[in-house]
Amino acid sequence: MFVTSAFAQESAPAADTSHAATEGDTHSGTSVPAEAHGTFPPFDPATFPSQLLWLAITFGLFYLFLKRVVMPRVGGIIEVRNDRITQDLDQASKLKGEADAAVAAYEQELAEAKTKANAIGQQASDAAKAEAETARKKVEAALDEKLGEAEARISSIKANAMREVGSIAEDTASAIVEALVGGKASKAEIAAAVKSVAR
Repeated sequence: MFVTSAFAQESAPAADTSHAATEGDTHSGTSVPAEAHGTFPPFDPATFPSQLLWLAITFGLFYLFLKRVVMPRVGGIIEVRNDRITQDLDQASKLKGEADAAVAAYEQELAEAKTKANAIGQQASDAAKAEAETARKKVEAALDEKLGEAEARISSIKANAMREVGSIAEDTASAIVEALVGGKASKAEIAAAVKSVAR
């Protein structure tokens, strides 16, 4: 610690007297005079100016150390962290934009796929309806043809049956006439009578 000249002057006579006392006295003990016990230097009002001077110098040096060494390093660290946070935020914003674009593209592709699926389904439905209509028309045509054939066959069978019914009616009428009248009628008369009844 720095010692002021006033403290040196106060302690110097005490040292001289203790030295003189040792020369004059023959005993081996060391005696300290009462005035040698002064106040503790930091609490001595006489040392306040020098203490304040050293406090100002120390504070100034500490301030310069903080200003020139510590604060630039702290500021650099804060700036680096700020730049890194800004870059991270920019990167996150860029990635978010890419993710939004990917989601929009996915939704657009999904909508297009749904539209295509609906169109394919509609085409398949229309094709199935057309095929069913064609098959129905073919079946109806075949049925109409078979129905026409059946009607022709029925009319042929009916005509044959009617001819047979006519001949059976003529034979029956001839037998009835023979049984009732006892004579034979001509075939032309019996045929004319059957035809007149059949109408």
